[in-house]
Amino acid sequence: MVISHSVGFPRIGANREMKKAVEAYWKGQTSQEELIKAGRKIRETNWQTQANAGLDLVSVGDFAWYDHILNWSATLGVVPPRFKVQGAETDLDTIFRMGRGRAPVGESTAACEMTKWFDTNYHYITPEVQAKQQFAFSYHAIIDETREALNAGYQVKPIIPGPMTYLWLAKSKTEDFNKLSLLGNLLEVYLEVLQKLQSLGVEWVQLDEPILCLDLPSVWKAQFVLAYEKLKIEGLKVMIATYFGKLEDNLETALDLSVEGVHVDAIRGQSELKVIAEKVSPDKVLSVGIVNGRNIWKNDLNSSLATLKEVQNLHKGQLWISSSCSLLHSPVDLDSEKKLDDEIKSWLAFAKQKCVEIASLAKKLKGDSSQQVEQVFQENAQAIQSRKHSSRVHKDSVKQRVSQIDESMFTRKSDYAVRAEVQKQALNLPEFPTTTLGSFPQTAEIRKQRRAFKDHKISEADYAHFMKKEIQLVVQKQEGYDLDVLVHGEPERNDMVEYFGELLDGFAFTQYGWVQSYGSRCVKPPIIYGDVQRPNPMTTEWSKYAQSLTKRPMKGMLTGALTILCWSFPRDDMERSEICMQIALALRDEVQDLEKSEITVIQIDEPAFREGLPLRKSDWQSYLDWAVKSFRLSASVVEDSTQIHTHMCYSEFNDVIESIAAMDADVITIETSRSDMELLDAFEHFSYPNEIGPGVYDIHSPNVPTVQWMVDLMRKAASRVPAKRLWVNPDCGLKTRGWEETDAALVNMVDAAKQLRQEGLV
Repeated sequence: MVISHSVGFPRIGANREMKKAVEAYWKGQTSQEELIKAGRKIRETNWQTQANAGLDLVSVGDFAWYDHILNWSATLGVVPPRFKVQGAETDLDTIFRMGRGRAPVGESTAACEMTKWFDTNYHYITPEVQAKQQFAFSYHAIIDETREALNAGYQVKPIIPGPMTYLWLAKSKTEDFNKLSLLGNLLEVYLEVLQKLQSLGVEWVQLDEPILCLDLPSVWKAQFVLAYEKLKIEGLKVMIATYFGKLEDNLETALDLSVEGVHVDAIRGQSELKVIAEKVSPDKVLSVGIVNGRNIWKNDLNSSLATLKEVQNLHKGQLWISSSCSLLHSPVDLDSEKKLDDEIKSWLAFAKQKCVEIASLAKKLKGDSSQQVEQVFQENAQAIQSRKHSSRVHKDSVKQRVSQIDESMFTRKSDYAVRAEVQKQALNLPEFPTTTLGSFPQTAEIRKQRRAFKDHKISEADYAHFMKKEIQLVVQKQEGYDLDVLVHGEPERNDMVEYFGELLDGFAFTQYGWVQSYGSRCVKPPIIYGDVQRPNPMTTEWSKYAQSLTKRPMKGMLTGALTILCWSFPRDDMERSEICMQIALALRDEVQDLEKSEITVIQIDEPAFREGLPLRKSDWQSYLDWAVKSFRLSASVVEDSTQIHTHMCYSEFNDVIESIAAMDADVITIETSRSDMELLDAFEHFSYPNEIGPGVYDIHSPNVPTVQWMVDLMRKAASRVPAKRLWVNPDCGLKTRGWEETDAALVNMVDAAKQLRQEGLV
């Protein structure tokens, strides 16, 4: 028997109903009762969408008002003491306080840490545990929502984070201890939840264990086996779901667990699929994630069908069909797109359409030759061929240019030591030079004018006039602060990736292609559908104009090739490294044009550099090699006198510090204010040769740092990095801040730099 099912469905709603409902509640515009009602409607729509697509089982437990891991922490009673929860129950406002630091009513407190969900662009709320953590069933959403779906007549499969993955993701802020010591008590609560689900009449439960695709210590593998032996319940079947990669050395562990089913990622783990099909016990269900849950491209149904038939011949037990991972990472419904180019649209599939693909594959595998199924396969084959041969996708000129890249294009004319002396003479900057990282506050009026221009409600001349006035304001303010290296403020940019994608060939944009990033924050990634090239300069006119307003150095601002790649939906018909090189060549042209326009400081932001690391360390070096090359390809076209900056926003450098040095940027700016400069330890243990701006205040907070606070932080920085190579700057762009706090903070920052110069630390 072949079963089609969902490993997880987006929770935001096709029109971001979740975002709108929760933000209205946070603002006090709606009641909690109205919020709960809105959630019920979103879930009902999701279940109906999956059922209408033809899935045999719909997912329950994948809905959350903020984050599914945060939901599970609430379920387990993992609420840090600072949130002062009274009694055994965790309420919705406490969940919001844990996620964002405040509830609609009541005092604020420090939110729990937010971390990238494996190597995706989704962020989860990190569980905070203690050495004597006591778990207790404290939030009943999983039970209530399962009952809700069953009462509505759906065949359901509840989805729960697996106990081993949950513990692996958990952190302690106060003490160092073996997290596995908590496993016994944790499993007791899992058993309680599973028993309640079984009492509702649930047949199957999915426990997500994506850490089986990571490098795991042997003690964790051993505990996996023991944990699942303890989770056996008569009459309830458990499927563990692995995703985001291959099982590799964890394959035997996963297949030997005392469970009734195993789900594997057949996209990233395709090379293992035959081995798994042969090895998995015939009395176990094998669930094959054959439809890619992380992208927006149509699945090649005929190719997938051939693969599934091969698996069916190798595995003598029951076969289930699904997506590689949760569809959380895909937009909801392609049918909402009314302005997207018809040809490009025909190549795409969002979550709703992917459910149809899953169901159609299962039906075809069962021998269904109905007109409906045949039509799905026929239209799919036409779309696959259209995309494969489209001249819009494939451009010989771009491919030829990539093929002509040689090693000399990755190297600056001189080593950093030589460049530093040339730049010192050319820029004439003081010790502890000050700058910002690109963006300044984007007011409602700026957004209004951008939207009006995009909707053709104002002329290009009127738009340019408005933006130039904003640039004038920003330049005047920076001169008033007495900053050393200025920026134009980026008023014309909506998003650091979308802005460049709109000006490059090979990118497409949706109206409603939203995916959840964290909490109520949704993003609309560009789609890289074809070979990438730059038809025209993208930033030079704005930068030239800004430079004409001041005698101080004006910094050109670009988003790096790797970040554009990582924060888009990339094409799946070529290697990511090759896509990145195409984008890097386009940026190389832009860097060269900026230099010709007498912009002598150019920042190429790469915040995605570390987050792009593969999950397995054995795959790191290959990635780091081409990631570094893509940056150097963009940057190495300039003369020694042009200073190249880069900015990275993440919190762990130790693993990749040598590769960061290999990028050979003249100046790197990083986020260190939240860690009290502790992150600079990596630069202390590794002799980083170039200049560093460690970020002296946290722009994510409205707090205005004092002069003394910033001076003290820079003194700490100078104890790790030679003072003569230190810059003074915020830790990120100022786009989301207000002018009042920005003015006060930057005045203090410049005063701190002047005090440091007087102290003579250099």
